[in-house]
Amino acid sequence: MCGILGIMGRIDTDLARRCLATIRHRGPDGEGLWQDNGVTLGHRRLAILDTSEAGRQPMSYANQRYWITFNGEIYNFIEIRAELEGKGHRFGTGTDTEVLLAAFVEWGESCLPKLNGMWAFAIWDVHQQRLFLSRDRLGKKPLFYAETQFGFAFASEMKALFPLLGTIDANSDLIRDRARLFTYETTSECVIRGISRFPAGSYGWFEKGRLRLSRWWCTLDHLPRVPSRYEEQVDCLRELLIDSCRIRMRSDVPIGTALSGGLDSSAVMATMKEVAKRGGAQRGGRDWQHAFVASFPGTPLDESHYAKEVADHLGVPATFIKIDPVEAMGRLEEFFYLFEDLYITSPIPFMLTYGAVKKAGISVTLDGHGADELFGGYSFDYLFALRDAGASVGQALGIIRTFYDAWPKETQQFPALPHPLLYWGRWHLAYLKSKLIGRPTENSSSDAAHEKWGQLDHLSRQLYRSTHETVLPTLLRNYDRYSMANGVEIRMPFLDHRILTFAFALPWHAKLRGGYSKAVIRDAVKPFLPPGIVWRKSKLGFNAPVVDWFKGPLRPIFLDMIADKAFRQCDLIDPVAASGAVHHVIESPHASFQDGERAWTLLMPYLWERAVVKRSVLTA
Repeated sequence: MCGILGIMGRIDTDLARRCLATIRHRGPDGEGLWQDNGVTLGHRRLAILDTSEAGRQPMSYANQRYWITFNGEIYNFIEIRAELEGKGHRFGTGTDTEVLLAAFVEWGESCLPKLNGMWAFAIWDVHQQRLFLSRDRLGKKPLFYAETQFGFAFASEMKALFPLLGTIDANSDLIRDRARLFTYETTSECVIRGISRFPAGSYGWFEKGRLRLSRWWCTLDHLPRVPSRYEEQVDCLRELLIDSCRIRMRSDVPIGTALSGGLDSSAVMATMKEVAKRGGAQRGGRDWQHAFVASFPGTPLDESHYAKEVADHLGVPATFIKIDPVEAMGRLEEFFYLFEDLYITSPIPFMLTYGAVKKAGISVTLDGHGADELFGGYSFDYLFALRDAGASVGQALGIIRTFYDAWPKETQQFPALPHPLLYWGRWHLAYLKSKLIGRPTENSSSDAAHEKWGQLDHLSRQLYRSTHETVLPTLLRNYDRYSMANGVEIRMPFLDHRILTFAFALPWHAKLRGGYSKAVIRDAVKPFLPPGIVWRKSKLGFNAPVVDWFKGPLRPIFLDMIADKAFRQCDLIDPVAASGAVHHVIESPHASFQDGERAWTLLMPYLWERAVVKRSVLTA
């Protein structure tokens, strides 16, 4: 896991190193730069596999014909290496990087489907004078590119390209459009003009001054046949999760887990223990007993007692991280600079959590991200299954009851819900209306023309969009920044492509079943976890308690902020609306969590501009 850079054009070495320095946080363990005949490849290293100097990048292969700069991990590199050795390849390091490079030499772009991992990498072919770029199936690892005054350039983060741009201009149309906060990550458009995002699940060739992009992965092309019996589906998922954790525990450094106490992170930590009982990972991965828990004492979003129950049950020591927003506010500008993008909540708890992970000497975590999107963990998705239930009153009421039971009971910061029958009636009326006017009420997808799209039920279609086009891509972007800002790598067992395709081959009633969301996950991990964790219905999620912070410790800071002249003159915000939203959260005894998110979202472009654009202009 690292930071990468490349420029296809002549550039001064000092300028190239200046670009690399902007992403040193992604790779605190070393720097590499290779230049030849107008081509520059750069690398910042986070050493995970073969931490010796043999693993440094850029790395060459085949008598220095091919050079690679690689960000990510190939978890099945041991198996691929064995296959390549059978074809005569010989290896001088213990890295997945060398295996990846040899796989490309052997199979070209056809190597990509063989890879189980996360990546953004570039390979330069010295003989043919062309560049190959690729990004993993879901875009877990970022990749940006731009045409600059020095030539075509790419990097892991936008800030690494800033020194190459003539000007650093905010994309104000995008930034002002709050409706696009969960959709722009899957487009080429970025918050900085002149920079594009390389698409997930794609590869590209750059030669003769032109980039040609091709999509190599579509989840719908790979849906497996799943057992028809629910009990067998549960067994399949359990074994997939165990193997996914097993290969993700391959590491030459200690690993841990960011444990929230919710089902997903608890399932991952429990499965890691099961892997250890079965003999562990084939390489390293024995030092995994490290749990890190963010706590928000005195706020409704504190779930640390659930995390303690899990850690105690598994016999894993837990480090509890008390999130202090006042202490962190002095670093907010730094956090925004490292984050680069826009989101609906404060980066403070996430940055502090992974900072504590790193401080404890852990550089890799296995976390539970992705399960909600694949298996129906968000209450706002449940109601799409009402159309799958059809005329079955029992199934429909079960879905609505699941929706109600997931609503957080621990906090009064969420609005009350009307009677379940009212929801049922509303949804059926909306469905009938859509039939009459010929306008579907559910979100479609860019893959809706695929022949397999029609085989998905209504819930799975909604989850597909959340996974590939809205929620998950945004969260993957966020957690890459939160973790890599601190030199920590996150591995996500639920997002193994075998589990990804399995999830979308399952029927909706394997996900919503018996009054429970993510039913198939619950049943898969129930042998490993306390019943109170497995069968807990309410869901809070890992969020900043922004309402408590606005009303309490951060009140004077935000009041001073909205009174500042620079705030009132910022072109990226509506200062009147933002000020009103802040005052409402501070003054109203009934301010909801959604009110807090709205206030933060309205403030955010001002904080972002100050931290990213103005700082970069001053240091350019």
